[in-house]
Amino acid sequence: MVEPLGDDYPLLVIVGPTSAGKSVLALALAERLDGEIINCDSVQVFRGFNIGAGKVPPDERRGIPHHLLDMVEPDQVFTAGDYRREALRALVNVRKRGKLPIVVGGTGLYLRALLLGLFAGPPRSEVVRERLRAMAHRRGREFLHRLLRRLDPTTAARIHPRDTQKIIRAVEVCLVARQPLSAMLARGRGGLRGFRVFRVGLSPERRQLSARINARVEHMFAHGLLDEARATLERTQGCGRDLQPLRALGYRQACAALRGELSREEAVRKTQTATRQYAKRQTTWFRRETDVAWFPGFGDDPEMQRQILAWLRQAWPAAASAAPTSAYPIHPTQTCDGQDP
Repeated sequence: MVEPLGDDYPLLVIVGPTSAGKSVLALALAERLDGEIINCDSVQVFRGFNIGAGKVPPDERRGIPHHLLDMVEPDQVFTAGDYRREALRALVNVRKRGKLPIVVGGTGLYLRALLLGLFAGPPRSEVVRERLRAMAHRRGREFLHRLLRRLDPTTAARIHPRDTQKIIRAVEVCLVARQPLSAMLARGRGGLRGFRVFRVGLSPERRQLSARINARVEHMFAHGLLDEARATLERTQGCGRDLQPLRALGYRQACAALRGELSREEAVRKTQTATRQYAKRQTTWFRRETDVAWFPGFGDDPEMQRQILAWLRQAWPAAASAAPTSAYPIHPTQTCDGQDP
């Protein structure tokens, strides 16, 4: 039973790049500290996305409850706002059971939404978005960026002219809310309350991480990623280009191979390259987060696990009675993260 720290309840967050072993570390700490795991990966929320999304198989979860997995169908839209709502519900339920909530995953946008909150902007307007997409296709994304500069110069200054997705969202907000996005952001957002957050970050050596990424990508293509992507396309009547999870790393390249645009070998190489680049972006993103205790290794390393548990003993007195944790064998399908940093 976890006891509150004054008015706050402990919450452990594990971050780091893809293939760093976050899921294995979360399992080890959850078993030792009476915890439950809350997913923070933008692809693992979708049903039927297992191999490329790196879900820990149910028979390898050691009886530890996992939350926010397999929540929505692949043809549904799931936003950072949706994630925050569901994660808050999971946190409340874990807290009622007196367990330690452990948030783990590599989607930085989801984590930031949970901990810092989201600005009170308007809901998505697919009608407006579709018009803006058509405008970008017809007149170019630079035209949309010029439009954003007229509507909201402050926001336009911080969004790259080639980042079409962010430009469309910013213009959409300005048009629907009838005020600049920057003005709404300036009013602040409501962060997470009632929890004391302990942040752990994994930062393995880059060459070793790249080797793990390459091996993991080869493993997932050899063990059914193409079949998983094909099954999704068949289930959704081939509308893969429009599905949020099929735009994720691995799935995007697998679909290209299924359409004959890439050979299997090309799909593997492109996924490896894109995943290494993504891991670099993740590291940059999480390094900007405050109060993260960084550890220079992989989550399946027994020494890293001992060091992290020792740090927790110092930061959270209730963890002092926990015995040193043992490592769980890492499995290549347990270390992939979603597409967004």
